Amino acid sequence: SVSSYPPSSSLVTILSSCPRNRQQATRLKQTEERVLRALDDLASDPDLKIDGRWYAIGRSHIEQGFMAANRAIFQPGRVTLPEDEVPE
Repeated sequence: SVSSYPPSSSLVTILSSCPRNRQQATRLKQTEERVLRALDDLASDPDLKIDGRWYAIGRSHIEQGFMAANRAIFQPGRVTLPEDEVPE
């Protein structure tokens, strides 16, 4: 669901403080690091001739995918600015 504007900054705090969310995000970050290291190995192998352009595209898409998965867990939103405060 779409939250109302201005967004509640406490929502991100609540979601990020949930142990299960942190656990899943950590698991994703570890998986991402393993995949990126495998790509590093691929790129540094002198016996392989890879297309650097496709390698860069693939790596970027993988990084973007992990970033999107983490955003799905923490659901970051927009922040409230001082000028958004409603005068009493």
